[in-house]
Amino acid sequence: MAIRLTHLRKPLAYSRSFDVCIPFFRSISSFEAVEKAIKCAVETKEYLRIPELVVSLKEPYQNSTLFSFLSAFQRHHRIRVIDEILQSFVPVRPRSLPKIVYSSLLTYCLQSSDPLPLSFAILQRTLRSGCLPNPQTHLLLSDAWLERRRGSQSVADIINEMKLIGYSPDTGTCNYLVSSLCAVDKLDEAIKVVEEMSAAGCIPDVESYGAVINSLCLARKTTDVVKIVKEMVSKAGISPRKGMLTKVAAALRANREIWKAIEMIEFVESRDYPVEFESYEVVVEGCLEVREYILAGKMVMRMTDRGFIPYIKDASRRKYQSFKRASCA
Repeated sequence: MAIRLTHLRKPLAYSRSFDVCIPFFRSISSFEAVEKAIKCAVETKEYLRIPELVVSLKEPYQNSTLFSFLSAFQRHHRIRVIDEILQSFVPVRPRSLPKIVYSSLLTYCLQSSDPLPLSFAILQRTLRSGCLPNPQTHLLLSDAWLERRRGSQSVADIINEMKLIGYSPDTGTCNYLVSSLCAVDKLDEAIKVVEEMSAAGCIPDVESYGAVINSLCLARKTTDVVKIVKEMVSKAGISPRKGMLTKVAAALRANREIWKAIEMIEFVESRDYPVEFESYEVVVEGCLEVREYILAGKMVMRMTDRGFIPYIKDASRRKYQSFKRASCA
């Protein structure tokens, strides 16, 4: 059943009721006093005072317990309060002013017994404000996501739960989830999210594929990375960003799978997407390393056909020249 949320029309002004709760606001420094002040701000709907209160603490990122009092609220009430806090920050300038509050709220929610989909709503608001969550979020979000997925729910079903609390899923939120899963080496699940997020109305973009491709290259999972590159250009119709194919080619070269690198380049070009000079360079040098001299020559010819001026580093050049002398003898 959908929860209908009531958004604030306009942030409330600093009222007398808030003065009663914290008469000496600027002198507050202790954690307990700030926690009580935040609770009072929530009760009086003085949400715009919360950033000032939180920033007074020395280590705000670790203070998710500042919002622990929300756990005493009924679920519907807790969702409504957090939604009102998020909505009250929308007109705030600079947009990064509530960054610490976003971080504290997100950490609190991810550590709660029912983290999703509310954490997605907080994450979305954080990203749209131009802020990045603190690094701990990657681990907490991945844990929360994997716990839900153990219940055999589909990727789209979990993401679409955002709609039940008045929020629309978007690609940016999904991309952060993908990067979080990659950060904790859950690459198979990250690929699953990229492949299925479109069913929730979130179309994968170059950031979605880029996060997975980078992680697969680092792990040298070359079969998977070539498959993802092909899906990106053929199914999604996305042009590889600068350096992406070079990174993949380098991973294939490290695994001495130079034929796969050539096949990938030919596939990308067959879809009318450009391949940069550096990608060819890596492949040519890889051919020379495995003594595929004729193949290296063919790739050099392919480079010149595309207007590139081939350049071979000294070590590879010596191998190529030795081959030519031997073949001419």
